[in-house]
Amino acid sequence: MNEGIVPGGGATLVYCLRFKEQILEQMTDEDEKLAVDILFRAMTYPIQQIAENAGVDGSIVLEKVKAQEWGFGWNAATGEYEDLLESGVIDPATVTQQAVLNSCSIAASVLTTQCLITEIKEEGPPMAPGMDDGMGMM
Repeated sequence: MNEGIVPGGGATLVYCLRFKEQILEQMTDEDEKLAVDILFRAMTYPIQQIAENAGVDGSIVLEKVKAQEWGFGWNAATGEYEDLLESGVIDPATVTQQAVLNSCSIAASVLTTQCLITEIKEEGPPMAPGMDDGMGMM
């Protein structure tokens, strides 16, 4: 891991929210300021989704983690707010960084092309119990 580790990717992104105003103060272009605002809003979603996946209100977890110091966050496995480094909830820094960069790249593509193509999943008949999608035989 060339760039090290971070204490839980979601908590790390929430910690970065503290620097939003400093970044915005250095910008003069209104479009860039809007993009930064959108980025920082998007950075709140991973921790909320982690909480929702664990059956907890994500907005409550987000607000509580915002008040924590670096390294502290919410452990989805235990439901506790704790030092994530100490409890072993870590992510490679590169993974967290690339997640943000990839999200920005997709957003930029949508904004510049002004369109998005996606596949709409067709609802098929329900499968019989015990049947898989056919991929299990490979």
